[in-house]
Amino acid sequence: MRKIGVIGDKDSILGFKALGLSIFPVIKPEEAADILDDLAQQSYAVVFITEQIAQNIQDTIDKYKNSVFPAVILIPNNRGTLGLGIQGIKESVEKAVGADILFGKEGR
Repeated sequence: MRKIGVIGDKDSILGFKALGLSIFPVIKPEEAADILDDLAQQSYAVVFITEQIAQNIQDTIDKYKNSVFPAVILIPNNRGTLGLGIQGIKESVEKAVGADILFGKEGR
């Protein structure tokens, strides 16, 4: 059975534990990169990472961009969003459809 994990600062991800997800609190981005690599080798289908951590480990995240597992999803932390998650979705839709059907020329 595949699992779901969440990587980020403790305050932002603690609530996911109540949902039965595996949480991996980190302080340093290097810790997050190592954990993501470990989870990719295990049975994790989805790994949520807070945007604030993800912005510092983009090279590691990019290794899994074209892999089926794990799907790496960026989420905001408890202080708000940096817009990285929605930007990733926008780029994926543009790649699949060939046009920006989400935001048009606004580019939000």
